[in-house]
Amino acid sequence: MPELGFPVEMVSGVPVVAAPAEIDITNAAWLRAALGQAAGNGPGTLVVDLTRTQFCDSAGMHALVDAHKRARAEGGQVLLAVSGAAVPRILEITGIDRVLPRFDSVAEALACIPVAETPGPPPG
Repeated sequence: MPELGFPVEMVSGVPVVAAPAEIDITNAAWLRAALGQAAGNGPGTLVVDLTRTQFCDSAGMHALVDAHKRARAEGGQVLLAVSGAAVPRILEITGIDRVLPRFDSVAEALACIPVAETPGPPPG
């Protein structure tokens, strides 16, 4: 049975959505809900952890693109942490890799977010 909930964790003030091994029409609504929750928890930028994901169909891709549009409207962005070969290939075939920044790990994605976007006391 597929994992229904997509956990949202705050990491250094940035929401990170953890996706399961497979994202398809049966659980894409859960992804959409988690992305919406994450968007409400942070500075407009969020990370989607797809490092465990082996398959993502068009319903999942649509949810990612919708989240990207919402984030951009708020001055943020959606960053993808992706490993393996299958999901990056899907992102390339669909052209989504030209729209959504892709990183090899959550840590790499978080490292590219400017300090000004992360909540907390000002640096200095």
